[in-house]
Amino acid sequence: MSEVGRREEKKERRPKDEEGRMTLREHIVELRNRLLISVLAIVVCTIAAWFFYNEAFNFLTKPFNTAIRPYAEARALKPQLTLQGVGDPLTFRIKVSAMMGLVASGPVWLFQLWAFIAPGLHRNEKKWAYLFAAIAAPLFASGLAVAYWTLPKGIEILLGFTPEAIQNLVEISKYLDFVIRTMLVFGIAFLIPLVVVLLNMLGIVPAAALGKFRPYIILVIFVFAAVATPSGDPFTMCLLAVPMCLLFFVAEVIARINDRRRKRQDDALLAD
Repeated sequence: MSEVGRREEKKERRPKDEEGRMTLREHIVELRNRLLISVLAIVVCTIAAWFFYNEAFNFLTKPFNTAIRPYAEARALKPQLTLQGVGDPLTFRIKVSAMMGLVASGPVWLFQLWAFIAPGLHRNEKKWAYLFAAIAAPLFASGLAVAYWTLPKGIEILLGFTPEAIQNLVEISKYLDFVIRTMLVFGIAFLIPLVVVLLNMLGIVPAAALGKFRPYIILVIFVFAAVATPSGDPFTMCLLAVPMCLLFFVAEVIARINDRRRKRQDDALLAD
C-alpha cells in the first residue's frame, strides 16, 4: 500500500470528536468559505444598488433639502451640496452603491457570522443569543429611524451658525459621512439597554446595581449623547439621550423581574 493510502486509512480509523469540534485548520477553512460568501453577497448587492442610485441619493439628501428651506427663506441664501472634482461624481456613486450593498446584504453576512459562532455556544447561550438577535434588529432600525427624523433639525441648527452674506457650500462626501455617523450612533445607542438585559440574564449585572447607580448612568448617557452625536447641538443630543434613558428604565424593570424569578427558583431548589 502506498504512503498516501496508509495516511487515508489512518484518517478513516481516527475516532471523530463526539462533540463535533473541529480542528484549527477546519476552522480556518470554514472562516474562509463564510468570508467568501459574505464578500460575494456584498459585491452582488452593490452592483444591484448601482441601478437604484437615484432613489438612494434622494433619500440621503432629503434631510438637507428639508433643513435649508427655513434657512433660505430667512436669509435669502441657499446652501448647496457640491462635488469638487471631475471624478467625484463617479466616486460618490460607487460609495453610495457600496453602502447600500453592505446594508442590503446584511442578512447574508450576519447569518454567516452567526453560523460561524453558534457551534461554539452552549445550549443556554444559544437561547439568549437568538433572543438578542430577534430584538436587536428592530431596536437598531428604530435608532436609524429616529436619527433620520432628527437630521433636518440638526442640520438646520448647524447651518444657522453661518455668518451673514456667506454662502455655505457643503461637500457631499462629507455630508454623507455626517449622515452615516449620525445614524450609526443612534442605531448602536439603542442597543445598549439590550446589552444590559443580556448581561443581567447571564448573571453578570444584577438589577440592584442598576438601581444603585441609576443617577450616574443617566449622567453618562447624556455625556455620551453630547459627545457621540456628530452635530453636537442640544436638540439632537436630547433626542438621543431621552430614548436611551427610557430604554434603560425598561431594561432595569426587566432585570428586576428576572432577578426575582431567579431568586424564587433558587429558594425552591434550597427548599427541596
